[in-house]
Amino acid sequence: MKIIQVTDLHLVKPGATLCGLDPLARLQACITDINQNHGDAELVIFTGDLSDTGEEITYRVLADELMKLRPPFRLMLGNHDDRNAFLNVFDAVRAEEGFVQSVEDTREGRLIMLDTQVPGRPEGRLDETRLRWLQQRLMEARGRPVFLFSHHPPFPIYMPLLDRMGIVEADALHPLLKEYGNVRHIFAGHAHRPIAGSWRGIPVSVLRGTNHQSALDFSPDRIAVTHEPPAYAVIFIDEESVVAHFHDFLDRTAAYR
Repeated sequence: MKIIQVTDLHLVKPGATLCGLDPLARLQACITDINQNHGDAELVIFTGDLSDTGEEITYRVLADELMKLRPPFRLMLGNHDDRNAFLNVFDAVRAEEGFVQSVEDTREGRLIMLDTQVPGRPEGRLDETRLRWLQQRLMEARGRPVFLFSHHPPFPIYMPLLDRMGIVEADALHPLLKEYGNVRHIFAGHAHRPIAGSWRGIPVSVLRGTNHQSALDFSPDRIAVTHEPPAYAVIFIDEESVVAHFHDFLDRTAAYR
């Protein structure tokens, strides 16, 4: 099974820029590249921060662009998103107990897409309602592999300022995952960095966004923005392995908009 992960679009109003870059042009380039090279993907998962401002117009722009995407897709929310504005535009999305989270059952197992957003806050939450929802989805998948998608990483990446913006209830999440023992990988966004490793025995990965990136800076009180190439992940899953390729989809020699 091949799926694509795209994250941190940070769309702004058409014609506007963010960090000296054009998020819409970046998204368009990303979609074009996916269509040309991975039109056979079973699913494209956008792991949050679809919008930078949470304005309804940014979701309308996104909806227009997604009409050009060949594979089916799922949308998740990040800390920059606005849940109500998103649902006003994507009214076919069914909210689960008020949250934009869902599952996709595939021949290789269950994909679980979490909503970790807290309105107006940079950190992520998995409160009692969301943890209970996750427990029910894990229980349903007992005996089958599960692949977890979350905007916020529940694990530390050792960039202190970003780690303070992770999932607050990470210590409550881990025992739940351990109880069922079937989560094979956690895919996250939010950090704007290519990262891979494991968290308490569970493989994890994070990737760059489609617009600006976070510099590799371990200072305790700073996140520097860089113009490193944008990327998406090409993920292959089978019974024996999970492999994620981080693909820079813009020509490195091309001028940034």
